[in-house]
Amino acid sequence: MKKLLFSGLSLGLGLLLGGGANSASAQNLSPEVLSAVAQGYQGTSADKALRNALNTTAINTLAINAENAAMIDTEFSDRVKTMGITDQKQSGRCWLFTGLNVLRAAAIEKHGLGMFQFSQNYNFFYDQLEKANLFLQAVIDTRNKPMEDREVDWLFSNPISDGGTFTGVANLVMKYGVVPAEAMPETFVSNSTSQMASQLKNLLRQGGLKLRETPKGMKAKQLPEYLQSQKVEILKDVYHVLALCLGVPPSTFQWKGKTYTPQEFYQEMVGYSLNTDYVMLMNDPSRPYYQVYEIQYDRHLYDGQNWLYVNLPVERIKEMAIASIKGNDAMYFSCDVAKFLDRTKGVADLNNFDYDSLLGFKNTMDKAQRVQTHASGSSHAMTLIAVDIKDGKPVKWMVENSWGERAGYKGNIIMTDEWFDNYMFRLVVDRQYVPSDVLQMLSKTPIQLPCWDPMFLGEE
Repeated sequence: MKKLLFSGLSLGLGLLLGGGANSASAQNLSPEVLSAVAQGYQGTSADKALRNALNTTAINTLAINAENAAMIDTEFSDRVKTMGITDQKQSGRCWLFTGLNVLRAAAIEKHGLGMFQFSQNYNFFYDQLEKANLFLQAVIDTRNKPMEDREVDWLFSNPISDGGTFTGVANLVMKYGVVPAEAMPETFVSNSTSQMASQLKNLLRQGGLKLRETPKGMKAKQLPEYLQSQKVEILKDVYHVLALCLGVPPSTFQWKGKTYTPQEFYQEMVGYSLNTDYVMLMNDPSRPYYQVYEIQYDRHLYDGQNWLYVNLPVERIKEMAIASIKGNDAMYFSCDVAKFLDRTKGVADLNNFDYDSLLGFKNTMDKAQRVQTHASGSSHAMTLIAVDIKDGKPVKWMVENSWGERAGYKGNIIMTDEWFDNYMFRLVVDRQYVPSDVLQMLSKTPIQLPCWDPMFLGEE
């Protein structure tokens, strides 16, 4: 026993003194380790020149690849008819602009319209109200779990946002209909949502804490009714804030001399079921393909649908995308937009920036590894409208963006096919363009992923 004790003391002393390959000094940034690490910068003439440049210039500016400076060819073999570029401004509503732009293209084609937009503000009002209800009811459903529970912690970390997915567009439009832009125009707050979002989050977190409390002396059978009444009171405050910031959504309106309800307007302008006529596809190589997945709480309405998708190889998704474009049907498309995007030209190309030469290290992660490590994911939704096919294969694609007509290439972004492979994630396609083997997969019981999964990323 004494011998073991002495050995333990000797080992501890060795660690404190920094001896051995597995010593504490090797585990920490000790002076020895720091000295070794500092050899990463040699201070060569090239290092000094780059350091001087980076002292006053952004990394992306210096990383621009001069060998790829020429503008990409802007001609496309196949393109959907669209009209006008929208602008989400300082808001995270790209998912809503994209979804309504898909419907707008269909309405313009169906009715031969000129410039026309649906009101994003109208559907955004109900999006925020429905998300507030989703959070509060989820708090009621989980009120017996401790605050430290991961699901409860996630809920209070994410009570509401202005991001979303096509599922939200589908559920909101089918429940509340649509109105033309002039029936509920944008406001300063709808165009710049961060301050309203901050206030709504505080309101909901405060309300959520109250819903987790049980009044003294309350009988168990009285509790459900009490909780629902308290939830309604909190939602009244939410509605009040939304009405002040966004306006009151119309129940009826006039358009071209006729009176409509929002639901009647949708049926006349578009008419098909967004909940059943579209299939949501994903390219997530970190998980098995040809499986159906569903993400917990990845929805906008408590009684709505979670984001449910078929995970497919990118080549299968391209086949459906090309068929849809050739059929003159625009698609909801989402990607990791910021990666290798030249915002000035409006071109997404893996050769746009040469970070390796500038910073001296090579990023070797593939798409699956980027997803697993949270280095990449679906961050922005746009409307896929064009493909350029040469020798039977796509060489580039184009999306209609919602950053205004001055952003990118005439308000659009052109993507090389290689970029598409690496940073495209989601596509929503009309069922008529989906092969039977993919449609049959939807009959499978979906694999549910938790709300903290990397794929739970609302497009903004």
